[in-house]
Amino acid sequence: MKSAVNALQNFGKSLYGPVLILPIVGLFIAFGNVLGNGNLAEYLPFLGHPSIQHTGVLISKSAVSVLANLALVFGVGIPIGLAAKDKGYAALIGLVTFIVFINAMNVTLQLQGELAPADQMRAAGQSMVLGVQVLEMGVFAGILTGALSGYLYNRYSSVQFSGAMAIYSGHCFVAIIMLPVSMLLGVVMSELWPFAQHGISALALAIKGAGAFGVAIYGFLERILVPTGLHHLVYTPFLYTELGGTADVCGNIYQGARNIYFAEMACPSVHQLSSTVVWDARGISKMFGLPAAALAMYMTAKPERKAAAKAILIPAALTSMLVGVTEPLEFSFLFVAPLLFGVHAVLTGIGMMLFYLLGVHAIGANGIIDFILYNLPLGTEKSNWPMYIVVGLTMSVIYFLVFRFLIRRFDMKTPGREDDEQETKLYSKQEYQAKGSNDGLGEAIIEGLGGRANIEVVDNCYTRLRVTVRDVTVIDEPRLKSTGAKGVIKQGNNVQVVYGLHVKKMREAVETYL
Repeated sequence: MKSAVNALQNFGKSLYGPVLILPIVGLFIAFGNVLGNGNLAEYLPFLGHPSIQHTGVLISKSAVSVLANLALVFGVGIPIGLAAKDKGYAALIGLVTFIVFINAMNVTLQLQGELAPADQMRAAGQSMVLGVQVLEMGVFAGILTGALSGYLYNRYSSVQFSGAMAIYSGHCFVAIIMLPVSMLLGVVMSELWPFAQHGISALALAIKGAGAFGVAIYGFLERILVPTGLHHLVYTPFLYTELGGTADVCGNIYQGARNIYFAEMACPSVHQLSSTVVWDARGISKMFGLPAAALAMYMTAKPERKAAAKAILIPAALTSMLVGVTEPLEFSFLFVAPLLFGVHAVLTGIGMMLFYLLGVHAIGANGIIDFILYNLPLGTEKSNWPMYIVVGLTMSVIYFLVFRFLIRRFDMKTPGREDDEQETKLYSKQEYQAKGSNDGLGEAIIEGLGGRANIEVVDNCYTRLRVTVRDVTVIDEPRLKSTGAKGVIKQGNNVQVVYGLHVKKMREAVETYL
């Protein structure tokens, strides 16, 4: 069980890199849409100039090309996340593996006489990837080859030979292994993937058949798994694979909710975003729910501590509302009132269920900044964004009332309600900021992690320092919290130290000291 948890933790971490790149691609698509949107030119005449319109089309359509090659992005990105060292070489191995894999599958299909004519590829479950005709695996091809590349890279990149064979050591030895493995994988998946595809299609139909209930369960699971770091495994398949839908957009086939609506944003012939956008409606709790929860915590704070509570709750609420980063606020009550976090997960599911029931098709995965850039240029027909706000405000009222009731009913020690001897703070964040210096920070974090000898791999995601250690029992949580950590999560041999948006600085301090 412990090894399984470790594997899932590492795999979830490896998805972070590719997943983080894609919202940036979406912002470029949105920006191109602002410049090239003919509807906006009616209100802002200068946007109607041909050079601006053409620039907008150039930006949006160039960015959309990333979606058509998403499998390659994952195939290269996942080994980077999994590799314990020399991540650049791991990425190179991932690239080579992916290219060999798709070509091996193409040759296998060709030898079997199963390559479909161009006009029958879609019906046969085939598509073009990097100019090679293969079975339509979508992003699963990149996930499969990337995970295998990363695993084998970690296992064999330390192999060293002597004498004349020394040139084949390290990553070269991994390449020697990966080429035949990727060829074999291409052959095997040519036979197995049609069965897997049938299972995925059946699962997608079952989820779709569950209607609003299925959406609510999805939203609940995506939030409740945040403390474990496994929430990536919930939303990634829906955003980037057939589970989130399949659509023909401007003559190209896209799979996954995010891929579909990004493509629809850039396609002028699409008059309304598809319903699959519901799988990325996670911003309802980020923009509306959690800020209302923060207000409830402030309103229930002790009178003499309201000023201190406001000082820490407002920045955390704004971070959630503006950019969709929720962990600074979620971890402010996760450890002192875990019931509230469970309620928060339930309310997230309810918000997404309302989104589905009211037929909302606006884009809202993160914060207000993304929401405005994505939706306003599309207009209210293509994106009925006012209805998203209606759902959000409804959830704000529900969040506020539920959180206020529970905090008072069970006397929860949320910020501003601590016992007299406790300070109102988010796990020593102010102590860290007061230092104004990184002197000794790396050393302090390493000591909290059990020392140099206890650390195997150090990495980070958006808000957490992710460390693989040899012995999790020697972790010194008070020491870590004195460096500014908001919480420490242990899963198997994996430790996640929650710092917030400045986590990269923490990782660099650790790496510098190591």
